[in-house]
Amino acid sequence: MAENKIKITLVKSTIGILKSHKDTVAALGLRKIGQSVVKEDNEVTRGMIAKVSYLLSTERV
Repeated sequence: MAENKIKITLVKSTIGILKSHKDTVAALGLRKIGQSVVKEDNEVTRGMIAKVSYLLSTERV
């Protein structure tokens, strides 16, 4: 069984956004614009992505 992974890229700045949204971006492991991380595609990750979707770009790996 193949593991589902999702590539998450920060495409907008976190300057001027809510602290909880900044914390969510940091929890995903993102710091700089253009930085990408690969995470497991599960409910927790999907919820974090949904919360800050306006800052991110995602794609399946």
